Parts: sequence; structure tokens; C-alpha cells
Amino acid sequence: MRDAMAWITLATVLVMGPALLMFGMVHTFSRKPVEQKYQGTGGGLGGAFDAIWIPSAHEAGMERDRQTRRTAPAPAPGDPPDRIEDGRIVLDI
Repeated sequence: MRDAMAWITLATVLVMGPALLMFGMVHTFSRKPVEQKYQGTGGGLGGAFDAIWIPSAHEAGMERDRQTRRTAPAPAPGDPPDRIEDGRIVLDI
């Protein structure tokens, strides 16, 4: 009976270590609001963990990136003139 209890105790200790590590990682990565997760230019290994553990934040970051890179539509004939000042499109009304 002692051998069985020793193995059960050892298995419990070995399982609890990775479980606590994973719980800590999920808790740490989920503390930031989704809007702040992917503002930096980083990514790398941290971005891979976010993509695995918090896929909704990863998808939100990808959508925000797509919307940021979206180009302005071409003007149609007869549209009022516009100009670009400091990277912003200014419409003359």
C-alpha cells in the first residue's frame, strides 16, 4: 500500500507543476484587454503563445491589422477634389 501511495503522490506532484505553469501563463496573457494585445511591432514567441492560448485576441489583432492596412478607395469621376495632408485625406466641401 505504501508503494501505491508513493506513486500516486509522485504522479500528483509531477502533474501539478505543468498544470500550474499553464494556468499561470493563461492568467498572465489574458490580463491585458484585447485592444492592447497586438499594438506593438513584436510578436515572435509571445505572439505564438497568444495565438495558442487566447485565439480570440489573436484573431482580433489580425482583423485590426487588416483594417489598418486597408487602402482608400479610388475617387469616382465627378467626386469633389481632395488632398492629402500629413498622411490624412482632407475632403474639400
